[in-house]
Amino acid sequence: MIKRLAAEFIGTFWLVLGGCGSAVLAANFGGDGNPLGIGLLGVSLAFGLTVLTGAYALGHISGGHFNPAVSFGLWAGGRFPARDLLPYVIVQVLGGLLAGFILWHIASGTATFVVNPDAAGAFASNGYGTHSPGGYDVGAAFMCEIVMTAMFLVVILGATHPRAPAGFAPLAIGLALTLIHLISIPVTNTSVNPARSTGVAVFAGATAISQLWLFWIAPIAGGLLGGVIYRWLGQEDRA
Repeated sequence: MIKRLAAEFIGTFWLVLGGCGSAVLAANFGGDGNPLGIGLLGVSLAFGLTVLTGAYALGHISGGHFNPAVSFGLWAGGRFPARDLLPYVIVQVLGGLLAGFILWHIASGTATFVVNPDAAGAFASNGYGTHSPGGYDVGAAFMCEIVMTAMFLVVILGATHPRAPAGFAPLAIGLALTLIHLISIPVTNTSVNPARSTGVAVFAGATAISQLWLFWIAPIAGGLLGGVIYRWLGQEDRA
């Protein structure tokens, strides 16, 4: 169990450092219009790559959740025991917080670094209303996070099914997360992962922290929904 928890800690750390790090350090590198900045497409790909590489490296040890919503969704889908939920969630959040801490210190290495806690997406944080990159309200943000997380779980459960092509699950999961970010960065800056949201919110200021509730409730609700849907779809496999 200790090694499984260590793998979840490292994997979540990698996801938050790689995904949020790309947003903070590289998305607008050199200013708007600079060809070196990776933009929305690059950040989306970075999140997908962290899951893909983390799953290949650590998935055989812990299952490669790296996300409390995924753990809850796998439990709802009958793939994960309830007794392991709390330990997994704790180490996932701790891994995200360590990544946020390290990213903060890296970003602080330049005199131009500043975080405006009232700005949308401050320090790669998630938000709604004035804290949404596109100004989307709380209802839109809530629906987006639920639906995106539910579909993420459907992909995860399907890609890891015994009848799915062996060895390709991390690729499908990483591409799914990339697609999710391409869709929802304008809405919430994309969470679908409470540990990812928490890891940067504590460094982004009061606004991000005050809106953090949505990025726990909606992704976990979406994960549970996705797990239940896929469990129903796969009932014939147990018949």
